[in-house]
Parts: sequence; structure tokens; C-alpha cells
Amino acid sequence: MDEVFKALADPSRRSLLDRLHAKNGQTLNELCEGLAMTRQAVTKHLVILEEADLVTTIRHGREKLHYLNPVPIHQIGERWIRKFERGKLAALSELKRQLEKRDE
Repeated sequence: MDEVFKALADPSRRSLLDRLHAKNGQTLNELCEGLAMTRQAVTKHLVILEEADLVTTIRHGREKLHYLNPVPIHQIGERWIRKFERGKLAALSELKRQLEKRDE
């Protein structure tokens, strides 16, 4: 999980993930288009994303296609976000109940 947080900490890597979310299965050249980064910088970011298992690659002939793997992000949601949501949702529900009771 540390590798996932490290990978997500950088805005350039989050941007690459957003690009893959918008259009999965891109080549390195496609991912580089319109970015203010060198090809080498994009490659380094992709390596970090692959090590964190956020991006997987498949060779298609001479091309290497990059795909978003949403599983680690889902696991973060399950482990770190949902458990904190429950308390807030319960508090909002109780507040709603109290306000509705007051209005009666």
C-alpha cells in the first residue's frame, strides 16, 4: 500500500492515471502527447505506477499498451475511506432526524 500512496502523491502520475481512465490502452507516445514532460520523465512515472500495480502493460506487436488497474485504488477506498465515512454518515443521519423532529 505504501507504493500506491507514493505513486498517487505526485500530480504528474495522477494526471497519467486520469488520462488512462479517460482512454485505456494507450502507448507511451499517446500518453506523452500534450504533456509538458519529456518522454523519459513519462517513462519514469509509468515505472513507478507499474511498481505500485496501478498500471499494467500488454505488448501488442511492437507497441506496449498501458492500462489502468483500479484495484489498488479500490482497496484504498475500502481500507482508508469507507471506515471514516460511516461515522460521518451516521452523524448526518442523526442531525437530519433531530432537525425533522424539531420541525414537527
